[in-house]
Amino acid sequence: MKPQCSNKKLCVISTIGRNHKAIPYVIKNLFYILLFTTLTVFGQNSLTQEDKIYNTVDVFVANPNNESLQKLDNFEKGFWQDKNPKTKNELLAIVVLNCNKAYYENKFGRTNKAISSYEKAWQIYQKNKFTNYDITEYCLKPLGNLYTIIGDYDNAENTVKQYYFIANAEKNQSQKIAAILNLSNVYQNTGKVNEAIDLLEKTIKIEKLSAVQKGNLLNNLGNNYRLSAKGFLINPESFSKAENCFLTAIKLLQTEKNQSETLSNCYRNLASFNSHWQNFDKANAYFAIAKKLILEPKNQDTRTLAKLYYENASLLFEQKKYSEATIQISTVFKALIPNYSNINNILPNQNSLYAETIFLDALDLQADIFLQQNQPKKALEAYVLSFHIEDLFSDLLVYENSKIINQICIRNRTEKCIAIYDFLYKKENKINYIERAFQLQERTKSGVLKNYLSNKKTASREEKLHLEQLQNWNNEIIKEQQKGNLANVSKINEAIKKQNELMLSLKKIRSKNQVQTAENLDLKSLYSKLEKDKAIMVDYFLGFENLYVFTLENQRIKLESINVTDTAVPRIISFLDYFSDANKITDNISGYNHYGNSLYKMLKLPTNTTSPNLIIIPDGLLYFLPFEALITQESTTTNFAQMHYLMTIFKIAYNNSASFYLEGKPILKDKKTVLGIFPVFEKTNYALTFSKAEMQSIKNNFDGKFFENSTATFDNFKTNAANYSILHLSTHAASGDTETPASIKFYDQEILYSELYNLKINPDLVVLSACETGIGKLYKSEGAMSIARGFQFAGAKNLLYSLWKVNDYTTSVFMDNFYKNIKNNESYFEANTNAKLYFLKNKNIPNAKKSPYYWSAFVYYGGIESAEKPTNYSIYILGLFIAIGLFLGFKHFRK
Repeated sequence: MKPQCSNKKLCVISTIGRNHKAIPYVIKNLFYILLFTTLTVFGQNSLTQEDKIYNTVDVFVANPNNESLQKLDNFEKGFWQDKNPKTKNELLAIVVLNCNKAYYENKFGRTNKAISSYEKAWQIYQKNKFTNYDITEYCLKPLGNLYTIIGDYDNAENTVKQYYFIANAEKNQSQKIAAILNLSNVYQNTGKVNEAIDLLEKTIKIEKLSAVQKGNLLNNLGNNYRLSAKGFLINPESFSKAENCFLTAIKLLQTEKNQSETLSNCYRNLASFNSHWQNFDKANAYFAIAKKLILEPKNQDTRTLAKLYYENASLLFEQKKYSEATIQISTVFKALIPNYSNINNILPNQNSLYAETIFLDALDLQADIFLQQNQPKKALEAYVLSFHIEDLFSDLLVYENSKIINQICIRNRTEKCIAIYDFLYKKENKINYIERAFQLQERTKSGVLKNYLSNKKTASREEKLHLEQLQNWNNEIIKEQQKGNLANVSKINEAIKKQNELMLSLKKIRSKNQVQTAENLDLKSLYSKLEKDKAIMVDYFLGFENLYVFTLENQRIKLESINVTDTAVPRIISFLDYFSDANKITDNISGYNHYGNSLYKMLKLPTNTTSPNLIIIPDGLLYFLPFEALITQESTTTNFAQMHYLMTIFKIAYNNSASFYLEGKPILKDKKTVLGIFPVFEKTNYALTFSKAEMQSIKNNFDGKFFENSTATFDNFKTNAANYSILHLSTHAASGDTETPASIKFYDQEILYSELYNLKINPDLVVLSACETGIGKLYKSEGAMSIARGFQFAGAKNLLYSLWKVNDYTTSVFMDNFYKNIKNNESYFEANTNAKLYFLKNKNIPNAKKSPYYWSAFVYYGGIESAEKPTNYSIYILGLFIAIGLFLGFKHFRK
């Protein structure tokens, strides 16, 4: 629905009767504006600022176009530049102006500007606590939809929940159902299909609905059934349910007037549905109806038309009508880009593109067409433009989760580009194709973490404060939601409001900065560092079709690939299953030997080499894999100490990305001091019996501060963490699940991984001597949302953490050796490897306890340089005195 404006002066002159409440805008021409202007000239009082605003909006809405939109912009700028105090009525008028402006900006395909205008309206409305304008209908509903369109799902969900809360409190059934519909869209787009289905089914069953409301809900439900069918072959029941939903929705919507766009959407869903099954006659027939419903009214906005053309192109592509599909894509660009020309090249100029999802869809589809036409280099050109738009989108996002989802979308395209580069390399034998593929996939590795750490360095104090507060409110929301049915909805809504205010303010701060495109990794520098460190790097990219393996050694790079579905994932899962229980390996040692060796070969790991060090950049499920425990040579031995582990060939360090390894700095602190956190939990079900022995072992080797039992609180940790080079936490932790975040226990409270983000620390090393500290909800692009990630966000460069539930006793033995090795000036990653080797050689440990389950849980992420050895100045001073003595003696001898 269009937003309404509210000119009180016009209300007096005409019989329309408008006021500041939400009444749809009804003026269709300039008659009343002309009448009002005439009366003003002939003696009416001069316009107030409030009247001027409404009058300007009326003029614009009567004839909306790009030129009048620019005039509206200029008028608003003048309003803010005027230094006179702003009245409440004037500010409310500006709210109305921005809602009207946003509505038409969206119609003209300017999604980003529309979002900014809606956000401005909402910010002013909230700040001034207005109540006499339907902000839900004319601002929050369309704003939530636009957030969903650009992939800003956290903002979308927050916005929808805010107006659902308002609608529920005011018992506004229409807005409540609209909120449920839009929330299901958010869930669908974020992969929460089952949540979307539950929400929609429950609403249809319980709520009293109009035909239109039920039709819209059924259309959404059909889409979610379609997604849950997973290709429809696996779940034919969902296939049937989806089709029934679409057909029922059409019957309901046909009984109501002015539902052409919604009906068109149902028919397009049916067309896509049948196209998937290659029922092209039915698909084309459905799409023809959908097209007619959209085009016949002849008043559709630019974006709706562009989307229709894209869907037509997609349908033609499925039928292998590539030339016709290209013509439709060209029409998409013509609709969205002024002065677009396809005389020389269908692809638009990069400078003409802006943040718009239809561009992404059209460019990716055109790339697919180029590939079908055997034009791989042209496909790469199209993908370059898509990546540029993704960068623009990324700059609009504030929340971590939305950025991760955005990065996952980028990875899908990245996988296709890697396949093209691999094809071109095999065809032309030019190594730069492999190097480009490596640089491209590197940009998707922990991109959100990279961006966060980069911002922490360059952000202003004000921006940093906003980020901290934003994260704190997010943690409050998560903690309250964890209470389930006992959660305080009002408290959550208030936290969302606070978070929303901060988000809008943060966007304003960041709007002053230009978008920065990520730079490619410097391969020459990477080669040099690997050579200096005597190391090989193996970097994995786990896609949907293939697992790609990049190996960098001796100033060269190579690329290999493994099928994901049939080979890679099943083997990885089979091997990981051995670590799900302490007895799995000891009960089937030969099976472990076999699977460990099979996976070692599949993962293309190096064998004969002069380089003693191995840097592994894992991806996806490989984040949970203890590479040290892979078997390089299968044997029949049952003696764990005699098995051929990868660890016996290489000292291994892991990292989140090649750039983190490249940018790693040497450890400079000469004297290592430890801050130890040992809750122990004596006389409780959580007691860690050997934790005290672990603490005493560290005390024997290093100075520091050690908190145990009731003093091992989170506040004591936060207060002291910045003052020590090693942070050691010996406690309980949990990986969580898809709904529950990873957490770690202090004596007084349990802390979520995201609560660690704002810690003020800069340690040489963080040791997380607890269960599952490297495990959490997994994203291929970003890794696990784990306790370790929390410390990485806080700034920790080097970490030692666990991949499963660790044994209290064996952990204390391992840690004892680890710290003794550090005391002997071994680097952290060497100390880790050597502690494991010593564990296997230790005759006091029985064979069963030497199972890889007990020693391979802890992995080291970070740099591989040794700490600079402390300078022994006493030797230099003694040498100086000897030299002086010899010189004086020589002088005396000469005399």
